[in-house]
Amino acid sequence: MRSFALLTLFALAGCGAAVQVEPPVPQGEAAAACARLDGSLPAQLAGLERGRSSPESAYVAVWGDGEIALRCGVSRPSQMAPTDQLLEINGVGWYADPDTPTLFTAVTDTAYVEVTAARTHEPAEVLADLSEPVKTATTG
Repeated sequence: MRSFALLTLFALAGCGAAVQVEPPVPQGEAAAACARLDGSLPAQLAGLERGRSSPESAYVAVWGDGEIALRCGVSRPSQMAPTDQLLEINGVGWYADPDTPTLFTAVTDTAYVEVTAARTHEPAEVLADLSEPVKTATTG
């Protein structure tokens, strides 16, 4: 299902309309953390303005025409093993999907936060700009 959401996201990039992104359905503490995160995300990321997603959801954010997308409250990545190394960026551990080089998941105690970034963007810069809001939202 995640692959379909990513394909839809990038297929619609550049069309100027709301970007189709399947919103997750977090529960409990994860839903509360994701609501906090939505309010603290930057209006601009990697030189792109925050855009609109369809359907609208507090658990989804997009920048540009879908070049960067964030989904908060996703499931734990199925292929992630307990021994996998995480990329530590500004106090947040990010799992790099080995099958999808544009997909990263923040691993926190409260919620998993998935970020996709088009290959035209430097992932470390995008994740660095998102790490502080993710850390703040998922620890508070």
